Amino acid sequence: MVNLRERRLSFLSAPDRRPALLVVDVQRSFGDPEFLASYGLDEQASALVKSAITGAERLVDAARAAGVPVVWIELASDPSRPWRSSAWFREGDLDAPFGPDEPCVIGTPGAQWYGVTPAQGEQRVAKRHYSGFLGTDLETHLRASGIDCVVVAGLTTECCVAATATDAFQLGWPVVVAPDAVAAYDTRVHENALEQLALNVAVLCTVDEITRMWTEASR
Repeated sequence: MVNLRERRLSFLSAPDRRPALLVVDVQRSFGDPEFLASYGLDEQASALVKSAITGAERLVDAARAAGVPVVWIELASDPSRPWRSSAWFREGDLDAPFGPDEPCVIGTPGAQWYGVTPAQGEQRVAKRHYSGFLGTDLETHLRASGIDCVVVAGLTTECCVAATATDAFQLGWPVVVAPDAVAAYDTRVHENALEQLALNVAVLCTVDEITRMWTEASR
């Protein structure tokens, strides 16, 4: 008897599927150890982030080899358009100015991709909030490209990965999250976020499983 997970994966691996890989926020502010020093990551969490970036790189390579479109979703913090509720949440003040640790400010090193790099012609989506869909043309691009399911990888599991995956699901796309290509800055938070995503939003598939599906579907 075929179980539910196998039924879901059978749908996703069908030859007529049109998947896309969404790479979320693998930028220096979130992935480069030099920028993460202030977060106080322990050794296990640091290894998790490093492994996730390697996993995302492997997925990008596999997607390109199988002809799966790669969409790069990047935080672009704009000092001229501050996210006031975020300022309030972090500082208790809607009008708090950007501090020196503000992540991924446009034009600064923190906004650069880290460990993975978009290729010429691949779609890039700049966002100001957690979800890659909020205030962007990501939905329009995916629909115009005929995408009917998405794989999500990147940083961080409980925040921008979860927000993007959840919105993709709510907008009608079956979602896969690669647990070995995402990470949080605390292993407990990472594991809890994956549990919640698996409960409500996504099928969890390893990089190897996803690569195998794409390879078989492209033959």
